[in-house]
Amino acid sequence: MTRLLVISAATRPTSSGRPVAEWVAGQARDHGAFEVAPVDLAELALPFLDEPEYASTGNYAHQHTRDWSAIVDSADAVLFVLPMYNGGFTAPFKNAVDFLYREWQGKPVGLVSYSAGGTGGAPAARMLLPVLTQLGMLPAERSVAIAGINGLVGAEGFNAPEGLAAELAGVLDDVAALVKEPVAA
Repeated sequence: MTRLLVISAATRPTSSGRPVAEWVAGQARDHGAFEVAPVDLAELALPFLDEPEYASTGNYAHQHTRDWSAIVDSADAVLFVLPMYNGGFTAPFKNAVDFLYREWQGKPVGLVSYSAGGTGGAPAARMLLPVLTQLGMLPAERSVAIAGINGLVGAEGFNAPEGLAAELAGVLDDVAALVKEPVAA
């Protein structure tokens, strides 16, 4: 079965991303094509990039990098759940991506973005695409953008708007197809 990392890219302690990522992971499990492994970048707590060599060498001096490498290397595909701040993706998220190189290559990737405003974080997801393709990842054709996140997360978790599960299923279908039949990067 395809191992899918569902990575919550938010690191703020009060982030809405965790409940969204939990919902996304549940939907991915229900999809049936994936063995789902959730990852929370806040729990991973990577420092700012502190490796003495380039990530492309794969020579990691620090245990936190070796651990992160093993997590990403164990996956067949990745789904990022990312917030948008000030029109873009966050520095801690980019930092986590930059720690590695080979581990990302050839992996299908789906994007679920969110924001308090009406864009649902779509601008952040669009900004991220050139980074992911530079790494040799295979982006899903579809993505999900969740607008008005503040009104969708409460004490009971994430209350998905009508139709969101179907949108996410489309992204998961795209990711599953890329695992089976990867396209040239």
